[in-house]
Amino acid sequence: MARTKVEQHALTRAELLRQASRIFSTAGYADTATEDIVRQAGLTRGALYYHFRDKQALFEAVVEHVAREIADKIDAAATPAKSAFDGLVLGTHAFLDACLEPAARRIYLIDAPAVLGWHRWREIDGRHGMRTLRAGVAAMLAERPDRALSPEILTYLLSGALNEAAMWLHEARDETTARREIDRMLLLLFERLFGGRRRTR
Repeated sequence: MARTKVEQHALTRAELLRQASRIFSTAGYADTATEDIVRQAGLTRGALYYHFRDKQALFEAVVEHVAREIADKIDAAATPAKSAFDGLVLGTHAFLDACLEPAARRIYLIDAPAVLGWHRWREIDGRHGMRTLRAGVAAMLAERPDRALSPEILTYLLSGALNEAAMWLHEARDETTARREIDRMLLLLFERLFGGRRRTR
């Protein structure tokens, strides 16, 4: 059956995003040309500019897509947990796992803040990664109340720490050993911050 215009537009947009994500993740934003993207997608420049104002608008859509994928992985890892503590730990593990993938690391952590600006990047993160972390912290404080801890401030502090941890892992000579140490330190941090040992799943 012939596709409708809406369906065709959706497929075209998805293919542009797929090829753009692949190229941005390997070449980086600065060294990526829109000509390369449309050529790999088998489309015209007109098709690209029908969906996106310019290269930066396309990149922003890719960033949003990557952010959504990261958040989905965090939700999938944390949702089955039997306690808020376990959910927070498993969610942070999923975040680090996702950020070790080239697309997330290069596009989301390195290029996005520089290309889109810090405030725009934080807006996008707020709808996705920050949302999952805020939910995890809120659930944790509901499970183990502590009036001395501000959920909002704690969310931002942990977000910064996790982003830096992801970058540190990327630069580590021995990624396996570094990841093992990060996981150990995160568990220790959460135990001391929220009190008690991790509950058994």
